Amino acid sequence: MKLILAATPLTGHVNPLLAVARIAAARGDEVVVLTSAAMRGRVEAAGFRCVSYADDHAPEYRETSLPPGPERGRREFERRFIDSMPGQAEALRALIAAERPDAVVAGSLFLGVLPLLLDRRERPPVVTCNISFLFLDRPDGAPLGPGLPPARDEAERARYAAIRAQVDRAFTGPVRAAADAALARMGLPGLPASLTHSILTLPDAVIQLTIPDFEYDFAPLPPSIRFVGALPPPPVSGPRPAWWSDLDGASRVVLVTQGTLANEDFGELVEPTLRALADRDDVLVVATTGGRPLDAIRVPLPANARAATFLPFAELMPRVDALVTNGGYGTVLAALQAGVPIVSAGLTEDKAEVGARVGWSGAGIFLREEGPSPASGPSPASSPSPASSPSPASGPSPASSQSPASGQEPAALRRAVDAVLDAPAYRARARALAACFARYDTGREILAVLDGVAAGG
Repeated sequence: MKLILAATPLTGHVNPLLAVARIAAARGDEVVVLTSAAMRGRVEAAGFRCVSYADDHAPEYRETSLPPGPERGRREFERRFIDSMPGQAEALRALIAAERPDAVVAGSLFLGVLPLLLDRRERPPVVTCNISFLFLDRPDGAPLGPGLPPARDEAERARYAAIRAQVDRAFTGPVRAAADAALARMGLPGLPASLTHSILTLPDAVIQLTIPDFEYDFAPLPPSIRFVGALPPPPVSGPRPAWWSDLDGASRVVLVTQGTLANEDFGELVEPTLRALADRDDVLVVATTGGRPLDAIRVPLPANARAATFLPFAELMPRVDALVTNGGYGTVLAALQAGVPIVSAGLTEDKAEVGARVGWSGAGIFLREEGPSPASGPSPASSPSPASSPSPASGPSPASSQSPASGQEPAALRRAVDAVLDAPAYRARARALAACFARYDTGREILAVLDGVAAGG
């Protein structure tokens, strides 16, 4: 089989597509990867042929002048993804004509596949690999973005409807209009539904990188969507840090990361976590900068802390006792595969929704506010369960004016970390989810989807 893999040029988007490429190549499939020139080195180092297009660094755009909320999300989404759609579509059509693939596998935010899906011209089957939470329109009427857990009663549904009306005006409607305008300029019809819903319902098949136990109930799901478990963390080449052996003697290890995109200011999470746990002689805090230089951490490392630019999560996660994250989806799935409980604290991009699922699932705590007061931290004695997730009333409003630069309060982080380390229910739930992930042969599931669409299934 010959495959074209199309990836948005961000580390967290490219890595899952490269993992799919490795799975396909291991059985003898021919793979070519389409992404921007900035990712050519990463793709070729993984052993795959790369065809690139120009994107003017759009996917890295961050609107830091605005607080987390629909307006900031709209500006970032349009600049990162919609503006790149025409160029991506042109490059993809040219590559299809040259390669004549059996199928195209695209990351869920590679919007260049939408023009192919809306066009009447002949095309190969298109499979979307969703590298984030399941962002279908919610059956309980909640909007996407604020991180609201499933509604529990009619009163909550009514409140969600009011919030959704605000989000629709500020984000969902304008984003769909921007996408429709771009499609119209290409001579194509508009989207059949919201952009996010269309991304997951227009393709011939969708590979959803999680398990049903870590996702809300969207029954009945579109038949094209298939849960496949989680991909293994990406390999990290090179020697391990000089301090790697310190992990062997540590009684407890806490990993803190802001991923590879929302990491321009470590004062948001990494530095507050280092301060919060600096006096814990029984804890080794491990920080990763997601590729940024170590001196981007502007506070001295406490005696109980270690740092590295990149770390091999496949080797590290089984040694970790708790993860502190801003809610990167791949990092959260890597932790859950290893049965690691989580403290999630992030509101930008898709991070509020990921954090909400951490809290709802019972596998950890979602610190819903930017810079919560010390009193807002959870009690170490709290007992988590999906039914006991925090009320959406404590979550960010679409009209939120909180500053993203305020960072997390060390006191709240300390309480949250203490809770996931000491309350057995968090770890028990994380291990139960790990057992669910282990039941999936992710590679086999993915290949079955690809074979099905290639055969017309």
